[in-house]
Amino acid sequence: MAWVILFVAGLFEVAWAVGLKYTEGFTRIGPTIFTAVSLAASMGLLGMAVRSLPLGTAYAIWTGIGALGTVILGIVLFKEPATVARLFCVGLILAGIVGLKLVTKDAG
Repeated sequence: MAWVILFVAGLFEVAWAVGLKYTEGFTRIGPTIFTAVSLAASMGLLGMAVRSLPLGTAYAIWTGIGALGTVILGIVLFKEPATVARLFCVGLILAGIVGLKLVTKDAG
């Protein structure tokens, strides 16, 4: 269950990171509230996940999911460049996430 919680925490990290773009420097109230709620949910769920997962592994996977999702949404939503080098590096992040999952056991 901790892995599912960690994955959802990562999705909320993507939400708040992308939400930052829409806040326009925290000048738009709706996106700012969305970003703050997403940030709180992400942190809260990460805190729950580290109860039974190693901190370093959980944090690396959480940030990896956030980075991967944010890059993908940046390409899709904001027309950021999708160069071969950039996609290769994103693939390395994905490989790291999968690798950490495969070598880490849930302590709970």
